Amino acid sequence: MGTDREVAAAALARAVLIGRAAATMCAAAAGLLLVEDRWRIVAVLALVTLLTAAQAGALARWPWLVARPLAVIAADFLPLFAVLAVSHGGIAYFCYSGGAGALAGVVLGLRALPVWAVHAAMGFAVVAEVLRENEPPADISAFVAPLPMAGALAGVGAAMATAALTRHLELSRSLVAAAQRTAAAEERARLARELHDSVAKTLRGVSLAALALPSSLRRQPALAEHLAGTVAAGAKAAARQARELLQEMRLDVADRDLAAAVAEICAAWSARTGIPARTDLAPVDPPVAVGYELARILREALANAARHSYAGRVHVRLAPARQGVTLEISDDGVGFAAPGDLSLLQSAGHFGIVGMAERARTVGGQLYIDSAPGAGTTITVRAPLHAVVAAP
Repeated sequence: MGTDREVAAAALARAVLIGRAAATMCAAAAGLLLVEDRWRIVAVLALVTLLTAAQAGALARWPWLVARPLAVIAADFLPLFAVLAVSHGGIAYFCYSGGAGALAGVVLGLRALPVWAVHAAMGFAVVAEVLRENEPPADISAFVAPLPMAGALAGVGAAMATAALTRHLELSRSLVAAAQRTAAAEERARLARELHDSVAKTLRGVSLAALALPSSLRRQPALAEHLAGTVAAGAKAAARQARELLQEMRLDVADRDLAAAVAEICAAWSARTGIPARTDLAPVDPPVAVGYELARILREALANAARHSYAGRVHVRLAPARQGVTLEISDDGVGFAAPGDLSLLQSAGHFGIVGMAERARTVGGQLYIDSAPGAGTTITVRAPLHAVVAAP
């Protein structure tokens, strides 16, 4: 792939060739009603068709040719002379010449001024010859005389269009690169948070036990044996957490539909726990970060329903909301006295709910708890449908 300038020039050059052919053929076809030598008109139509097919095909196959503008313009002069010779300086020639000026503007920009001057000089020479041979009325002469300047006007317009398209491609590429950098940064932050919340905490406990192990071997063999068991158990737990994290990350594919991911998570949880999970899922399309955090909240809520709520059944609802998305997980378990301030749950030992609330806030959302002893628990998450994600 070439530069943005080459991509824009190649695309516009093909458009100019096709547009020039259409204008020239229409002008030539109109002559079928006005001239007696219709075979000359047919020859112009056939010549323009063949020339355009060859030039457009060459640019389509080798778009890098626009990086050699002088060669392109030099090669375009030969067809221009061919059309002039076949049309005998008719209107078809001036249409074709105007397109040649536009092509020069595409590949050279405003540096095509000398080329436009040559086209104009040729055009004025043709106009002078035609007027001298036919001696048309003054109003017709006044109409024909400015035609040689059409190439310069078309060339300036083509040069400006090429510059605008080049700038648009540069901005688009910059936006895509910025989005990729942002996504990569968010992914790194997410991975760091997941590792910190699971594996890192376990390994920290293992390291503390391992540090105390050498001194305990000499003074308290029983304690050393206990610490060794703690280190082994912690290492196994860390390995298990790492495997679970990697498995969950494989399921949270960025380009998957969130409703399908929620359905798969619920089905897998039901198969593992034996607790039926009814789903009511509407199609939504949140940003990747929002979908990921909602999936993690769902996993934690389902784990709590099986581990703490002793639920007999669960209902999961996913629905679009005003400028956002709503995820609701309800169970018929034992419930608990939910405080109005979720920060109080940490002191009560409900660390999972506190973590879910933090995940919701990470993507600019809110988590609500509706629970009472014996009345089950409903967790509702409302998150925005935009890609502005808060710093973790």
